[in-house]
Amino acid sequence: MKHARIGHFDDTMLLLGRLDGRLHSSTCADIFLARSRLEGAVALAGLAGVPIDVRSLQDWIAGRSPPPRAPEGLNDPISVAAVFHLAISRDEDTRDPVLRATLNVLRSVLDDRIEAEAYGRDDLAHFGPMWRTIREAADAPLSPPGLFGIAKRVFELSALTETGQEAGYEVVTIDGRSWDLPPRARDRNWLIATTVPRLLQQARLTTRVIPSLILLPKFLPPSPASLAETMMTALHKAVDSALLDLDRIERSIAAARSSDVTKRSKAPLLSRLLMSYPGLQPRAVATLLNVTPQGARKLLASAGERMIV
Repeated sequence: MKHARIGHFDDTMLLLGRLDGRLHSSTCADIFLARSRLEGAVALAGLAGVPIDVRSLQDWIAGRSPPPRAPEGLNDPISVAAVFHLAISRDEDTRDPVLRATLNVLRSVLDDRIEAEAYGRDDLAHFGPMWRTIREAADAPLSPPGLFGIAKRVFELSALTETGQEAGYEVVTIDGRSWDLPPRARDRNWLIATTVPRLLQQARLTTRVIPSLILLPKFLPPSPASLAETMMTALHKAVDSALLDLDRIERSIAAARSSDVTKRSKAPLLSRLLMSYPGLQPRAVATLLNVTPQGARKLLASAGERMIV
């Protein structure tokens, strides 16, 4: 059994190294990282108790709908807009020029800061201070390195969230007795999970932050050692999926390049944008490609059904 675990670890690290290396050489790294950011945000939303899918995020970004779950009247513990804002704000100080560029493009289409203020101001007030505390603590040097070091750090961050629990509530019963009830639990693992992609880079398991590598379960296991095993299993599955997605993106972009277009055509760039954010509206395309709204509509019409997303 021990040899099987070692073999699984080696295989996972080999796949992770392959993905990390390809992202440094692939001309489609920007598209992959843009999509990876959305997948990571979806994983975080699930941990936060507001399950959504990537398509719902894409519809919001493209301007076809408000934030996922916002119009449904659900009693959610936090808004998707707030989760999304905190998730992608983790990239604001990145030194990776490609990751930074994808953030700038996204914010040219959808300003998450404005949306979070509109749909989740109370959530930002409640979770923002804890998120900043976790973010700062996560950047301290890891010891030991590797997945076990990351698992230890996760438990340290979890302890920080415990100290931030709200006080209980005093309830007076009809017969005059007074009870102190604990506060309603609010899962905070998703706040810690926002740091995991950066922790993987900090542990030198990746050389680039890959936002979709969230890896944490909704509830932590009893020890760092068991969490490290859980994370390894999640990492293997996530990297497998990421490699397949990168293959699909590269094939689609190669097919778009082979289309009959002039050198000055903006169609190839539009293809790249639509691979990242399907369903972009003419106004967003006009802004991103620096064309008139009429030109944007013509470009989108010419793209038609040729896009594979």
